[in-house]
Amino acid sequence: MRSRSFARYVPRRPSRHRIRLACQVVRERDFRLIADEMVELSDSGMLVVPKLRVMTGESLIVSFMAPFTRMFLDTEAVVARVIHGRRLGDEGPRLGLELSGMDGMARTILRAQLSELPTSAPRRRALS
Repeated sequence: MRSRSFARYVPRRPSRHRIRLACQVVRERDFRLIADEMVELSDSGMLVVPKLRVMTGESLIVSFMAPFTRMFLDTEAVVARVIHGRRLGDEGPRLGLELSGMDGMARTILRAQLSELPTSAPRRRALS
C-alpha cells in the first residue's frame, strides 16, 4: 500500500517593500489626519509615520497612489501595530496598518507594481 503525504497549506506572507510615498490616513470616527507618509508597503498592509496617537484596532481610511502609476487607491484599514520607537533599531514612531476592503483589481495592480521593488529586510533578528 502506498503512503500518501499531503502538504499542509501555509498562506503566503506578503512581501514588504521599503518605499517612501505620500498618503492620507484619516481616522474613521472623526476624520482627523493620522499620517501622510508611508515608509513600507505590501499588498495587505503598510507602515506609516504617525502625526497623532492612535490605539490598536482603530478603523482608518487610507488613500495613496500606487507606485509607478497615477492611480489612487482608496481602502479601509485597521491599526494592527503601534511602534513607539523606543527599541534599539527603531527609526521612530510607526503604525502598522492592515489594509481591508481593497477591491480585487486594485490589489492586483498594487501587487504588480510592488513586484518591481526590492523586498525589505526583516527588522528584528531571528531567535536562535
